[in-house]
Amino acid sequence: MIGHIKLFIDIGKTNWLWFLIILVFVSTISHPVQAQNPIGPRSFYMADPSAHVWKDGKLYIYGSRDESPNYFCSWGHDVALTTDLKTWTIQQNVITSKGAGDQIPYSDERLFAPDCQYKNGLYYLYYCLSGKGDIEGVATSPSPIGPFTNGTRIDLYGNNQIDPCVFMDDDGQAYYIWGQFSVKVAKLKPNMKEIDPATIKSDIITEKQHFFHEGVYMVKRNGIYYLVYTDISRGGIPSCIGYSTARSPYGPFKYRGVIIDNSHCDPGNWNDHGSLVEFKKRWYVVYHRATHNSYSMRRTCLEPIHFNADGSINEVEMTTQGASAPLPATDKLDAERACLLLGNVYIQGIAADNEVLDGISNNDKVCYKYLDFTNKTDSVTIRVAPGKRPARIEVALDHFWSPAIAIIDVPAATEEGGYQSLTAKIASVSGIHALILRFYGQGENIFKVDWLEFE
Repeated sequence: MIGHIKLFIDIGKTNWLWFLIILVFVSTISHPVQAQNPIGPRSFYMADPSAHVWKDGKLYIYGSRDESPNYFCSWGHDVALTTDLKTWTIQQNVITSKGAGDQIPYSDERLFAPDCQYKNGLYYLYYCLSGKGDIEGVATSPSPIGPFTNGTRIDLYGNNQIDPCVFMDDDGQAYYIWGQFSVKVAKLKPNMKEIDPATIKSDIITEKQHFFHEGVYMVKRNGIYYLVYTDISRGGIPSCIGYSTARSPYGPFKYRGVIIDNSHCDPGNWNDHGSLVEFKKRWYVVYHRATHNSYSMRRTCLEPIHFNADGSINEVEMTTQGASAPLPATDKLDAERACLLLGNVYIQGIAADNEVLDGISNNDKVCYKYLDFTNKTDSVTIRVAPGKRPARIEVALDHFWSPAIAIIDVPAATEEGGYQSLTAKIASVSGIHALILRFYGQGENIFKVDWLEFE
């Protein structure tokens, strides 16, 4: 399968960022990095992640590909796979709806959130299209990474809505689950391509009773069925991954709470969408974060979760470390790994292999969780692109209001411009801490931040 990876060239920002996308064709792309969020390379924008572990023991994440801050998704679906949560192989365009390799001949609309299921030697990729009625369909492949071919419509008998999920129960019965604002469930016929209309049941969960918005996903654990979905219980926007539980795929389902909230991942963030997966005897929530001061350009992240004896799930926070232990403070930390952003600051792609903190205004703040200061450090270096006026960065630990352990004065830009590496001494630090950066200066876009490192 020939895929592609996008290269981004920054050509300025008016109300929205515009990109020139250059397509470079490759088969697969592997990225050995320490496990941390977001997963994959900087140029990899995957949203709506649906995670599965197939018979080979690898973790596969199927998702939409974002390619513009002006609209959701694109005309292709991608897969990220790993054996260790550190090295990710990215397979792009496992199915496309137009252009080269188009396998959905009846539509050229964008592809929204996918799901995948396996039965009898075939992998079934379920998709929905952005056009009128959000027509849903399925394509097949003998490989979990495609190419998926022969996309065909699934007749939902007038109930077309977005975001399909297919759940395979222990007895081999597959269920098709879909909807927006309310969830519908039906049994799939043995061919995995048709639903049994006599089994359709509506309002399994609803916006009013369960805070359901869209993006449903089902797993089963210890006899309990978990519906995981985009949750509007906080602030009236779909920024949470929430869940409801039952003893049957048809319910009745009881609302249980929030698993993770991606608020403050970006000033333009609108939604979240995710899944749960057990990988090597540990459970994770897989979700996305917006970037580029938009509701789009989302990147896939994951966090470990814990089940209580009653089957409930403790809410977890967004982190930089993701699936790994706290990150060594003496390793270079790319600025775009920030897990909380307050103010106008956002993550911006400036090249195929680089993202920075951009749009920084006075009193903006970012946070990285968590860093391990076991190794002694006595200074911090931050690489910045200065703005028109002098400015300041304060480095603190644990809380946004904590006293600074270092202050870096950022000079005004010279005529040559470009990035500078600025260093300051720090007070003695030990243990594991959240890292805080506070930014101060006059005007907008006071500087950009590329990376930082304790030495």
